[in-house]
Amino acid sequence: MFDLQLLYGLVDLPWWGYALVTYGLIQLMFLGITLYLHRDQSHGGLELHPVLRHFFRFWLWFCSGTITKEWVAVHRRHHAYADQPGDPHSPVVFGLKKVLLEGYELYVAGARNQEILDNYGRGTPDDWIERNLYTRFPKTGIVIFSLIQLALFGIYAILMVTIQLAAQPFFAAGVINGLGHHTGYRSFEMPSAATNIIPWGLFIAGEELHNNHHAFPWSARFSLQRWEFDMGWLFICIFRALGLAKVKRVAPRPHFAPKKTLDTETVQALFTNRMHVLRDYARRVVRPVCRELAKRHEAIPDSASKLLIRHPALLAEQAHRALRELLERHKELRTIHEFRERLTQLWNDSDQARAVQQLREWCAQAEASGIRALREFASSLPRYSRAPA
Repeated sequence: MFDLQLLYGLVDLPWWGYALVTYGLIQLMFLGITLYLHRDQSHGGLELHPVLRHFFRFWLWFCSGTITKEWVAVHRRHHAYADQPGDPHSPVVFGLKKVLLEGYELYVAGARNQEILDNYGRGTPDDWIERNLYTRFPKTGIVIFSLIQLALFGIYAILMVTIQLAAQPFFAAGVINGLGHHTGYRSFEMPSAATNIIPWGLFIAGEELHNNHHAFPWSARFSLQRWEFDMGWLFICIFRALGLAKVKRVAPRPHFAPKKTLDTETVQALFTNRMHVLRDYARRVVRPVCRELAKRHEAIPDSASKLLIRHPALLAEQAHRALRELLERHKELRTIHEFRERLTQLWNDSDQARAVQQLREWCAQAEASGIRALREFASSLPRYSRAPA
């Protein structure tokens, strides 16, 4: 009887109890990744209470062998070279199959690169316990973690621990770093190929909103559209209410005021909301114009709107050629493409007075373009305003 009890562990649960414990421990690990490693340590949009910081730092070492400096350094390097040579784990660089199946190996290779650690791991914990326990014995925690589960759950722990240890490489290194730069929808265009993946929200704590994150990497909140759910943000709100977290920065959401004249404040508001402005331009100008041309039975390919919206850095040479041919054949597409390029240059002008004048000229020329969608979009720009204090 004694041997049988050891075989099945000290805790007897129904099958769903073992599944619930496994799921809960995995979610606790992902909360540590998204709240502590990602939003707090890597980007500083969130400031956790020291008690929470150390709990998550311990827990990630304990259940996965994750070292704060290594994870943060590899992730910051990823943002610095997103989907370009130098990115430690981009499917654009290495191919989707390799990142999906060998994403953890790519992470390890980056974590062992001393140059990456030195340049991108600054500001992470470097206290006595970090130097003498976590970094010095990175796998000791996993061993203790596994032994405790074996004692508690017996032979069932073999499957439980296997699933838990596979969760981070599969979801974080594979799904997020792989599919999150390959498959999904893009709310915001940028040089990174990052996408938002649905419906992984109940499994990876908001990390599936990867396109939103790359658009606003310093934001503590990843959800931006009404239908998006950020599990990590839910816990941030709970911890903030308990005095255990401080939100330092979140992504802006457009604010609109009654129609007013174009001035310096308008230019500043457009700059603050530039990702939203470009998203609206794609939705309210590019797509309607392409649909209108198609209705007029002009020879316009189905990919026209995608070619016009996609960031140039992500277009292959063949796509660039197709875009050039498209602009040469269709004057309206050439017009809206040129207007978008001028708009993106306008709000980067350091001379505010000149930027205001250029914006006024842009709006006046858009009004006179003869393209209804462009005219209506231009009339909406003066309504952008900075968020109230």
